[in-house]
Amino acid sequence: MRIGVLGAGRMAEALVPHWRRAGHDVLVGGRSVGKAAALAERAGARGGSLREAADADLVVLAVLYPGIDATLSQAGADEGTLAGKPLLDCTNPVETERFTLVRPVAGTVAARTGAHVVKALNLAHAEVWKRRARYHGRPLMVPIAGDDAGKEPVAALVRELGAEPFDAGGIEQAHQLEAMAAVIIRLLFGGADPLSAFQLEVGA
Repeated sequence: MRIGVLGAGRMAEALVPHWRRAGHDVLVGGRSVGKAAALAERAGARGGSLREAADADLVVLAVLYPGIDATLSQAGADEGTLAGKPLLDCTNPVETERFTLVRPVAGTVAARTGAHVVKALNLAHAEVWKRRARYHGRPLMVPIAGDDAGKEPVAALVRELGAEPFDAGGIEQAHQLEAMAAVIIRLLFGGADPLSAFQLEVGA
């Protein structure tokens, strides 16, 4: 599968090597093409522009929340470049003064782009995703919420990280995962180990 990553930061650096090892063709796109190319080279992927990254079978939105609108614009979202595609949204629209949501993102991105948006991978630090995501010897459970048409390919990408996806509902539930992220971000800013995570036990 061709994966386009919008963003060349910590999450991209953590995620891309796993997907390359799984055999996917990954292009990392950034507002700075040079930065994207450097990260891609370290990860064994290709680097390019945000517009080039949008030309993929599945797109990953992996930027800090203040850059979401500009990133989508430069990716050509308003001209339909993302319409009808699965889009994995791992952004966290959380301000770090009071640790509250700034705005819901996943639903807004879906309405703007026409993509099949699925919220996932936003509940743990990038350091967790650099590893095969385990929790006390078991796969880390990863809630995903979004458009049903995007869930199957996103769930496959989650499994390739060594984690296990858990269906948390439709796009209307995505903002609940964003709110959950505010809790763990507060803990991380308070000095918790970056490898801290919540583990969901279903039917245990």
